[in-house]
Amino acid sequence: MTVMERAGQPGDGDERSITVGWLRFHRDALAAKCDGLTPEQLVLRPSPPSKLSLLGLVRHLTEQERVCGYALGAHAKLHFVYGEYTDDGPEWDFDADVSMVAESFVNWRRENHATDAVIGTITDLAAKGPSARSARWSLQKLVGEYARHNGHADMLRERIDGATGE
Repeated sequence: MTVMERAGQPGDGDERSITVGWLRFHRDALAAKCDGLTPEQLVLRPSPPSKLSLLGLVRHLTEQERVCGYALGAHAKLHFVYGEYTDDGPEWDFDADVSMVAESFVNWRRENHATDAVIGTITDLAAKGPSARSARWSLQKLVGEYARHNGHADMLRERIDGATGE
């Protein structure tokens, strides 16, 4: 893997700075796992029978950012980035191909910025948004999604080219 500028683990501090620090750390960890790969490598599903690919994870976390923004009050109604999800329907995030790489990363960064913007407006992490969950809960859920899927990204990247590291 190439070396890229990344947010480090947050230091000790107040709840908001720690939570936002972990969010930045995990976003950068995912970006690092994708860094330096070709579009073909980003869509590989190297661990059958799993359908996971690095691009699928980026797209999935784009949707998670959108859901968090909604939960924090950024959107009056929740509209997914890639399509509406139904039981036994298409997995719009994980069903990705090479033609979707550039747009998927643009969408992911846009949703990162949108989430950050709404976080900047929240004065009380106990406040509840449209989802009836507190801002604290919604942010922790997003950090947890990144942490979980970055573990998957670690394994996928190692299977693709042998690269390891946090």
